Amino acid sequence: MSETTPEAPEAYRYTPALAARIESEWQDRWERERVFDAPNPVGALADGSEVAGRPHAFIMDMFPYPSGAGLHVGHPLGFIATDVYARFMRMTGHNVLHTMGFDAFGLPAEQYAVQTGTHPRVSTEANITRYREQLRSLGLGHDSRRSIATIDPSYYKWTQWIFLQIFNSWYDPEAGQARPITELVARFERGEQATPDGRTWAELSDVERGEVLSDYRLAYIKLAPVNWCPGLGTVLANEEVTADGRSERGNFPVFKANLRQWMMRITAYGDRLIDDLDLLDWPDAIKLQQRNWIGRSEGARVAFEVTGVEGASITVFTTRPDTLFGATYMVLAPEHELVDAIVPAVWPSADLPAEWTGGQATPVEAVAAYRKQAAGKSEVERQTEGKSKTGVFTGAYATNPVSGEQVPVFIADYVLMGYGTGAIMAVPAHDHRDFEFARAFNLPMRCVVQPSDGRGTDPAGWDDAFVSYDAAIVNSANDEVSLDGLGVVDAKKTITDWLTARGIGEGTVNFKLRDWLFSRQRYWGEPFPIVYDEDGVAHPLPESMLPVELPEIDDYSPRTFDPNDADTSPETPLSRREDWVTVELDLGLGEGVRKYRRETNTMPNWAGSCWYELRYVDPDNDAQIVDPTNERYWMGPDADKPAGGVDLYVGGAEHAVLHLLYSRFWHKVLFDLGHVSSKEPFHKLFNQGMIQGQVYRDERGFPVPAAEVEERDGAWFYQGEQVSREIGKIGKSLKNVVAPEEVTEEYSVDTLRLYEMAMGPLDVSRPWDTRAVVGSFRFLQRLWRTIVDEETGAVVVTDEEPDEATLRALNKAIDGIRRDLTGLRFNTAVAKATELNNYLVKRGSTPRVVAEQAVLLVAPLAPHIAEELWAKLGHTTSLVHQPLPEADPAYLVDDTVTCVVQVKGKVKARLEVPPSIGDAELETLALAAPNVVAAISGAEVRKVIVRAPKLVNIVTG
Repeated sequence: MSETTPEAPEAYRYTPALAARIESEWQDRWERERVFDAPNPVGALADGSEVAGRPHAFIMDMFPYPSGAGLHVGHPLGFIATDVYARFMRMTGHNVLHTMGFDAFGLPAEQYAVQTGTHPRVSTEANITRYREQLRSLGLGHDSRRSIATIDPSYYKWTQWIFLQIFNSWYDPEAGQARPITELVARFERGEQATPDGRTWAELSDVERGEVLSDYRLAYIKLAPVNWCPGLGTVLANEEVTADGRSERGNFPVFKANLRQWMMRITAYGDRLIDDLDLLDWPDAIKLQQRNWIGRSEGARVAFEVTGVEGASITVFTTRPDTLFGATYMVLAPEHELVDAIVPAVWPSADLPAEWTGGQATPVEAVAAYRKQAAGKSEVERQTEGKSKTGVFTGAYATNPVSGEQVPVFIADYVLMGYGTGAIMAVPAHDHRDFEFARAFNLPMRCVVQPSDGRGTDPAGWDDAFVSYDAAIVNSANDEVSLDGLGVVDAKKTITDWLTARGIGEGTVNFKLRDWLFSRQRYWGEPFPIVYDEDGVAHPLPESMLPVELPEIDDYSPRTFDPNDADTSPETPLSRREDWVTVELDLGLGEGVRKYRRETNTMPNWAGSCWYELRYVDPDNDAQIVDPTNERYWMGPDADKPAGGVDLYVGGAEHAVLHLLYSRFWHKVLFDLGHVSSKEPFHKLFNQGMIQGQVYRDERGFPVPAAEVEERDGAWFYQGEQVSREIGKIGKSLKNVVAPEEVTEEYSVDTLRLYEMAMGPLDVSRPWDTRAVVGSFRFLQRLWRTIVDEETGAVVVTDEEPDEATLRALNKAIDGIRRDLTGLRFNTAVAKATELNNYLVKRGSTPRVVAEQAVLLVAPLAPHIAEELWAKLGHTTSLVHQPLPEADPAYLVDDTVTCVVQVKGKVKARLEVPPSIGDAELETLALAAPNVVAAISGAEVRKVIVRAPKLVNIVTG
């Protein structure tokens, strides 16, 4: 860099002021020279260089939501880590794609708009501008040409396009992949696929065809029980509801309600989402979370016909079809769609127990009252073990298909629509929850699994259910099939085959995973590229009409209501813009211009983050979502990543079953349809830990400003009053925010980078300690003095050849730092760089060749000071693409190692010996050492334990 003439020698010292000047100038130069730009093989970002033969690395952060609060020191941890790694990879010859975008749709900006009247785009774009300035100030080496924001119409055009690919697809179980819906239509037209009622495709109306296809489409509309959050005015996915039944955003109560919603058939991919985890380099804990969330289990589906209701049958999924003879009643979730159809007008008997009827005069009233009660409970409350079981008889009976018995049908809140079919066959003798319910409602029990604990086979005397997976089956036979005496495995197969042969059941795999609720009743989200004709049939817009842009509106609020009232219903802001909702379009269907109504829900905030890695690859492509050549270059499969994907993806573990699962689903659909070569979006996943802060609380337990707390004699005081201290998240609510600027202004950007990387292993949470930051600053000062005279500014390195000891120290540092950076062990890389610099300081003078390599080793971690020192050493180009030093193996093997000699457990000597020394020779040397001879002092040597080459332990009598 060019230097200004200093007015005083102080200008040559590495001070915060000098660091700030250096950092600003180098950030400007990096931007001016575009040193972080990564060329594509083809298209707008191709620069004419040959990239096909170069190793490449696609490195990504989970991109941030640009909140108005900006960054605190906890946010950049992962961003700095990926920047260090990206810089390291560039210096090892890789073409590195590393950029940063913004996940900018969502509730926070909309809530702010409701409160202030500020358009969400205005506040969001201002926040993005601030974030970009903060990220740039940290010296992050992003290819800014590739940066995206999910709110840009040029971006969400392709989000809408992907939605249409999913809408226009169905999952072919025979092929095991998604295929165009047009292929399914052709099968219906040819009669190869039967319609539900047996009519030909030509006999169906447009409405009926739409309904049939909706049962196959990967994106479909359904009246479904959903998580309705009146406080936010929208529905939420299961993953957005906390364990205590409140909204993750805003902490509002969440209720169950039946609403017409867009859904995505992610369940069709359940097997592949589980199986392909084996192809990924992900933390085992994240894989386990996904497997548990998907929840694959094998069993059977069984149909129970409802007595007296024509065409009505209740389908259950059970993992224990072998216990079917023990089913004595059934339970539906209160939200089950069959409930209304099977409830009679009057009770079937006048002498039903009061607990069966809930004290109501009719089944309709009983069911309505119980449903309202259940809607106010969270799923956790409904599933809590040991709670008193509640429910109500529907007034209907169903037929047990193996015994022919009439069994009563109840609704109860311990059965959820979120698992299986939302209905269970209750086998109270062998299920703990069913046992409790049966006792509460005086229902019969039948033992069908032989108890092995001596309790006998009459459940009337049992204290709890008998549950076993290896006991013999009993009391389970009819005129056609017998399970008696069989083990569980054989009994399952026998009964499943019997059910299948009679068309009343079949073996199947079930998933705990539910289809993805994809509608939001808010304004600030991607509009759906769907319109409805006068018959209510949904039509996809042609690609030429994308993007469907959000219109301007005057009122961003959803319908205002009591957040505690489950009986409210949504009213979307877009529905009030009638001139946008009602349109006249020619959809190219041969029908000319027709009147349509737009979809007034918007997509969830997860939509834009499901595919942003693909847009990073080809951000300026207006013709396709991504050029196949570019996608294959950056993300295609190879021997090291068999499913393809991003080479390194860094972010928080909290996204294990939200963003990561959704992204994998979208990517697999695009793979099935031939749009990408990679089966998975992210090959290697790394979860960084959290930087935590000190939280101080007054006697009421309220947080007080951490910056105003004083420490005296081991205690902490705020405004003269003693407060308690604990470790917690950094955030405004806990009044412990430390902005990056506070650190960079007092020390330097490189200090912040070094400190965050040195705090501990990247995947471990650690507390922030402002007082400890100075240690990283002092290291940079010592590094500066190793090369620069602080009095004159002159370079003080020598032209001498380094001695052997220096070469050993240097090459060990090179080898260790390269290994650490490869393994994302940034804290130990900092430690090795510090150790090398301390060696050079003690040496007194530094050969130029050593100084240059030391600077290159530090460059990924502290790039600004490294660039400046590189320039002072006489180089005119940036070191961003300079080769990282490689270790000479000859200097990695020590000529000698230190052997510790102990006598009776106490160290008496240290010997420098060859690494290859044998036990016998080492024992002789140890016994001859003067200090050892003195320690033994003529005593009998009883035993000598030798661990060549590092330890000799002598035991005397």
